[in-house]
Amino acid sequence: MGTPVDPVPASIRAALAAASDAPGYPLTAGSPALRAALTSWVARDCGADPDLVGVLPTIGSKELVAWLPTLLGVGPGDVVVIPRVCYPTYEVGARLAGAEVVRADSLTAVGPDPRVRLVWVNSPSNPTGQVLPPAHLRKTVDWARERGVVVASDECYLTLGWEETPTSVLSPAVADGDYSNLIAVHSLSKRSNLAGYRAGFVAGDPAIVSALLAVRKHAGMIMPAPVQAAMVAALDDSTHVVEQRSRYAARREVLRDALVKAGFEIDNSSAGLYLWATRDEDCWTTVDWFAQRGILVAPGEFYGPTGSRHVRVALTATDERVTAAADRLAG
Repeated sequence: MGTPVDPVPASIRAALAAASDAPGYPLTAGSPALRAALTSWVARDCGADPDLVGVLPTIGSKELVAWLPTLLGVGPGDVVVIPRVCYPTYEVGARLAGAEVVRADSLTAVGPDPRVRLVWVNSPSNPTGQVLPPAHLRKTVDWARERGVVVASDECYLTLGWEETPTSVLSPAVADGDYSNLIAVHSLSKRSNLAGYRAGFVAGDPAIVSALLAVRKHAGMIMPAPVQAAMVAALDDSTHVVEQRSRYAARREVLRDALVKAGFEIDNSSAGLYLWATRDEDCWTTVDWFAQRGILVAPGEFYGPTGSRHVRVALTATDERVTAAADRLAG
């Protein structure tokens, strides 16, 4: 279903343990070491200018997604634009703030609505694995800046490109060194198997990051000091990332081959941790078909009405369980 199952790398666990004697309050902004590690990471992996980008740790990415509209002052009478098929928490966050939600993949469909305050983009997409090209992201950014709208880019699967290489909204090809109105959301849950640590961060417009920090200080949204130390170890090490990526790549090949042989079509899925599969039937019928074979998948309807004929198949199972699932699909 999407929960990481592989071990947390030993170096990260060691960093957590070494920092466990932490009697004082941690910094909401992150320790100097963590801020430096975050800045270096977005410069290296996103192409951001380290001298211009702001960074801020979050307690996983989900809490940031859920509370971002509220933290930005979005409320009743405002509109939040989300993808037609997407992570459900985008909508939940807008509803928590009392804002209206509009599902659209093209901003031309939104029209000249002055109520729009926030636009979510997600590349690679959860659940579809679709990758948005730089030109599309650039058009979205230009549209938003003309209207004073914030673009929030969920990039939690950025480093997991398969047939396509995802581009960050902070990349020169999109932002051109100007991060105004832009923030990118990242997570170490899948990259480093740290879902249990709640280790995420946001990067982008220093003014937005500063505003988020000011509210988060008073709201108690503070990452524990040992987790901050663990994040530094995770961000500074790429070896475990390559190893984990190889595991997912192998599982992806096994599952994709088994699904196709079982009569499924795989749409998009060129990046990320999921296969977006369909037999052109109601997703609940497909969910039942998998369940009869002891396999749990997510109904596409969870991610939006237009996902009702797909299911999301996650790569986050052990090699043994993936092999077993493939055998059942062939049976």
